[in-house]
Amino acid sequence: MTDPIALSGAPGSPYTRKMLAVLRYRRIPYRFLPPSGPALSGLPQPKVALLPTFYLPDEAGDLQAVTDSTPIIRRLEREHEGRSLVPSDPALAFLNELIEDYADEWLTKAMFHYRWAYEADIAKAAAILPCWRGFCVPDDVLEARGAMFAERQIGRLRYVGSNPTTGPVIEAAYVRFLKAFDAHLTGQPYVLGQRPSSADFAIFGQMTQLAEFDPTPMALTLKIAPRVTAWVGMMEDQSGVEPTQDGWNDIDALPQTLIALLTEIGRVYPPVMLANARAVMERAPDVAAVVDGQAWSQQPFPYQAKCLQWLRSSRAELDAGALARVDSVLAATGCMALFV
Repeated sequence: MTDPIALSGAPGSPYTRKMLAVLRYRRIPYRFLPPSGPALSGLPQPKVALLPTFYLPDEAGDLQAVTDSTPIIRRLEREHEGRSLVPSDPALAFLNELIEDYADEWLTKAMFHYRWAYEADIAKAAAILPCWRGFCVPDDVLEARGAMFAERQIGRLRYVGSNPTTGPVIEAAYVRFLKAFDAHLTGQPYVLGQRPSSADFAIFGQMTQLAEFDPTPMALTLKIAPRVTAWVGMMEDQSGVEPTQDGWNDIDALPQTLIALLTEIGRVYPPVMLANARAVMERAPDVAAVVDGQAWSQQPFPYQAKCLQWLRSSRAELDAGALARVDSVLAATGCMALFV
């Protein structure tokens, strides 16, 4: 692909920020289109309107609208050489996929929760997010758009899992994540070593909102994890980083801070993912789980059931040697519960 990749999105979308940072780091030319307006005229529409939307050719060369960030990253890996975001060691690559999934599907719970559970955060989001779809409108129109957008997003919290029962669980988990990640950054600049992986950009995407936009988690992040706040600012543009082939951690000698981060993942992620998968399979109306000794309830989310299937498939594809090294880490951190 020689022409710049076209995509549309908005600064308030964590996945938009994730993918823009990926394109910058990988030095892949792109055209960033506003999420509304004449620039999108004539372009195909995605099946589900999500941000970012990429406009990429299919096998026949026809443009299609695609929105799932993780498969897009893997496609870019196949189509653009150099500066890979996936470790060459299959075992470490699997851990990268697991952490990326946690960021995309669990940290986003914190992002949605803080944005739409606190009055100051709701007010800022309702005032600013609609502006990114066009601010050359009268005040009353912008205010109406903000109110409508807030109402719609607050209604979606039932799928994310943010409610009076789960709110304390989400907030406690976010604080533990901040402490673990801040400690990890004392020893190395990225999740898996001396070069960024797709897990870094997945975490970064959510943190652009948690550490830089929404007032409540922004203040909390700065107080608890100043390194994380600084890291988010630096991750925005990593185009000048020159990665080395040996810049990845050795999965047989992972730093203890990474083990601690994976242990936090194993503490909260498996019970929700497993309970959600059961609810989706049984067509149950609610997801019921126990997370960190506390009750968890939400509406079933079919997409996250697919995420669990994809993780399990990736693990099943590992050869015996890589599987043994992966399972050693999974067993030591509680993450094995996802796969048994």
